[in-house]
Amino acid sequence: MGMCGRYASARKRQELIEEFEVGLDGTSEELYADYNVAPTKKVYAVLTRPEEPEAGGEGEPEPTRQLRVLKWGLVPSWAKDPSIGSRMINARVETLAEKPAFRKAFARRRCLLPADGYYEWYRADKKNKQPYFIHPSDGGVMAMAGLYEFWKDPTRADDDPMKWLISCTVITTTAEDALGHIHDRMPVIIGRDRWADWLDPGRTEPGKVLDLLDTGLPSGLAAYPVSSEVNSVRNNGPQLIEPESPEAALF
Repeated sequence: MGMCGRYASARKRQELIEEFEVGLDGTSEELYADYNVAPTKKVYAVLTRPEEPEAGGEGEPEPTRQLRVLKWGLVPSWAKDPSIGSRMINARVETLAEKPAFRKAFARRRCLLPADGYYEWYRADKKNKQPYFIHPSDGGVMAMAGLYEFWKDPTRADDDPMKWLISCTVITTTAEDALGHIHDRMPVIIGRDRWADWLDPGRTEPGKVLDLLDTGLPSGLAAYPVSSEVNSVRNNGPQLIEPESPEAALF
């Protein structure tokens, strides 16, 4: 599994609105606490976009930080079929600015994907992989760097609320040091001091945006082995992020 393919996101909508200082609640949907977020599921995302203009309103609306519900697995606007999203759950930081599927979103449609932590699988031997839960050691929220995109369903009427699909992907980078012992890739984590710049849709110069991702390895992450229950997307619940044993080795 050469990617970030599973994470935990258990915080309530109102918690995220406060944590990320969201100016507009862009969704009325409350997602359930999910300790086994998998590709194609609905996820919370924080992004900055102009508010929808009011009827008869004048002038251009100002960009506002919003909380939205998106589908994990980016579907490019030019895709013929949304099923491509299941193969677009990650975007490698090394090719972000060039890859056609991500290039435009990288310039203008960046987001933060809140998580309590993510899972990676350590290959113990040829047959067995041990899942680990990697999370902020202080229990704080993890803001994974992401991109989002709009896709228009040509089979639906213009007034159909399902006409537009908004989807997202997690940006990954090389994992080094202790985390690299578990897996060679990890999500890019954006520090609070860079949230505003990362979300700014007016910041479009690829080199300057890439600089925001060159933050070095995040400090304050802890990892421990968890139950293989997490291997199945059918399993869920807070027990998935519990250490496999009280004396479980930490990285």
